[in-house]
Amino acid sequence: QVQLVESGGGLVQSGGSLRLSCTSSGLFSSRYTMGWFRQAPEKEREFVAAISWIPWRGVVSTYSADAVKGRFTISRDGANNTVYLQMNNLKPEDTSIYYCASGLRGSYNLHHDYDYWGQGTQVTVSS
Repeated sequence: QVQLVESGGGLVQSGGSLRLSCTSSGLFSSRYTMGWFRQAPEKEREFVAAISWIPWRGVVSTYSADAVKGRFTISRDGANNTVYLQMNNLKPEDTSIYYCASGLRGSYNLHHDYDYWGQGTQVTVSS
């Protein structure tokens, strides 16, 4: 059974930083991709960042949305099965529930193409 558990959300002032974590269990594959998405009230779930790795090679690719490029960084700790989203220079428009996802079947930036989701963690950025 695949489980994804997010943590690290909270309330921060504009310009501040947060680091989100997503710890996974039950995943077995020759190549993994894990994505971060966010969803604000009454808006579509949108792609934030993704990371792909091969167990015997390490990280092979990282991707990020234009809206967060240069501010957010996705990384991975293989020993702890955890993917991180370091978010710097946060803006009020980054306020959303952030979800991690795995079990990619298609495109890394399409939420419909992921099979497994965490419960989400709230990020609120005040102006």
